Amino acid sequence: MEIRKVGVVGCGLMGHGIVQIAAQGGFEVLAFEVAKEPLDKGLARIAKSLDKLAAKSVTKGKMTETEAEAYVASARERITPTLDKGDLADCDLVVEAILENLDAKKSLFAELGALCKPETIFASNTSSFPIAEMAEASGRPERFVGLHFFNPVQLMKLVEVVRTDSTDDDVFAAARAFGEACGKAPVSCKDTPGFVVNRLLIPYMVQALEMLERGDATKEDIDAAMQFGCGHPMGPITLTDYVGLDTTLSILEGWCERYPDEPAFSVPKILRDKVAENKLGRKTGEGFYKWEGDKRA
Repeated sequence: MEIRKVGVVGCGLMGHGIVQIAAQGGFEVLAFEVAKEPLDKGLARIAKSLDKLAAKSVTKGKMTETEAEAYVASARERITPTLDKGDLADCDLVVEAILENLDAKKSLFAELGALCKPETIFASNTSSFPIAEMAEASGRPERFVGLHFFNPVQLMKLVEVVRTDSTDDDVFAAARAFGEACGKAPVSCKDTPGFVVNRLLIPYMVQALEMLERGDATKEDIDAAMQFGCGHPMGPITLTDYVGLDTTLSILEGWCERYPDEPAFSVPKILRDKVAENKLGRKTGEGFYKWEGDKRA
């Protein structure tokens, strides 16, 4: 089963990165958005990112300027932007990267299931929703996987390849091969809450917030302990700010609702309070810390 033509639904923060790495991996890519403005914004991000990567390769002596220009032009030529969902019909793989709303994703896959050729593989880039629910909505659960990339997609090496009990072995193998062709290190996992990374990471962030809430240590000392004691690039409270307090809360509330008997899933009051104050972290300039752009103030 060979994937040659890839459709990406959503050209936002994650979607534009998936479009770019697929094009860099040699695939013909359709970038679909519902409106011209977000599509143009996504394409501009891709152009900027490709130019930046090319310049870096030249600086490091990995490419000549001529080779870099040809590489960028080749990647861009493989990307076709579209506002017509019908263009996705003959794709070998369609990756969903829309907003984290389960009903919206299920509705999309129901539509794609009726639209795309029978051989098309469907994948969701969700970080927290059950893959099986979207697979059932598509009408072809045996041809459905999770492909969870990490932000920024162009730089982060990992992709989680998620299978349900219904996923066909050949489909799963093709999805892994796609990840590898995009330059990623794929890890295989079952359709469990948070897959691998978030299942470990989110409860860790919760424990840090609960320590802060109890007054066990300051946020600065909690973060410093994990940075200098465990070699983490940033501490858990800085990380929660970076991810977004609203995003973290949304994931936790969904997990708590679906898995009420799981003791690892809880929502710290301190997190709810910050979100209620619209102090969402990096994206609003203040969460547990103050931020200037992508850096702590």
